[in-house]
Amino acid sequence: MNLTARRERYRAILAGDRCVHPASVFDPISARAAEDLGFEVGMFAGSIASGTVLGAPDLIVLTLTEFAQQIHRICRAGDLSLMVDADHGYGNALNVRRTVEELETAGVSCLTIEDTQLPLSFGAAGEGQLISVEEGVGKMKAALSGRQDPALVVAGRSSALRVGGVAEAIKRAKAYEAAGVDAMFLAGAQTRAEVEEVSAEVNIPLLLGGAGGELADLDFLSGAGVRVALQGHLPFAAAVKAAYDTLKALREGVAPADLSNQLAPPELMGQLTRRGNYDGWVKEWLG
Repeated sequence: MNLTARRERYRAILAGDRCVHPASVFDPISARAAEDLGFEVGMFAGSIASGTVLGAPDLIVLTLTEFAQQIHRICRAGDLSLMVDADHGYGNALNVRRTVEELETAGVSCLTIEDTQLPLSFGAAGEGQLISVEEGVGKMKAALSGRQDPALVVAGRSSALRVGGVAEAIKRAKAYEAAGVDAMFLAGAQTRAEVEEVSAEVNIPLLLGGAGGELADLDFLSGAGVRVALQGHLPFAAAVKAAYDTLKALREGVAPADLSNQLAPPELMGQLTRRGNYDGWVKEWLG
């Protein structure tokens, strides 16, 4: 895997003048589909990792090892530049450094470290709590210290817009920028005014999670310094529904032949499993 080349392509997007939507991926097949369809970036979220690997909700019960293993499977399957949500780095600043080491080795092009108090503490309610700015800065510095390939993008992430308001989001974005992060992920942004206010105060690119409504305009986002804007994680939800519906139909007695129009055709399965490559290798090496 030429990981540096993938990371340089991701950095080129950050240095460019347009915003792109990443493909939400969750396994090798979905990553290959995204690559074949021309997506510049793949996104593997912590919530989707928890669902894919554990069948559990997004409550930080997934371990770093489990996360890194699935990332490695995704990255080795193709050449897609993959960004990941590394949550809080699985602990304190020392854990963050270890997280960066593991995820860089697994193949990511960009990872985000957030300043949310995770996992949920006893008695926590509402939209969650943020760690102090000082602790957040320590985590960002630790993340940067753990980076070996300078092409790897380390991004700060904060939910301050929803928890503390615009002023708090700006304070944290500026602090993490000063610590040296390459980009800032704004979780929970809902209005153009919020994005414009933060963008005006920082000099690093912005990443957005779940941009919809008035933030669905790519031209606006591009002009506001946003370079990557998520669209949610529909592919995994679609895959879950398709599997459930197919199993339900079979359980209820529907004949397999009657489900053929709902299945991936052999040509698509061959494409995404790279059957042509394997056929060639079999002929060349096995006679």
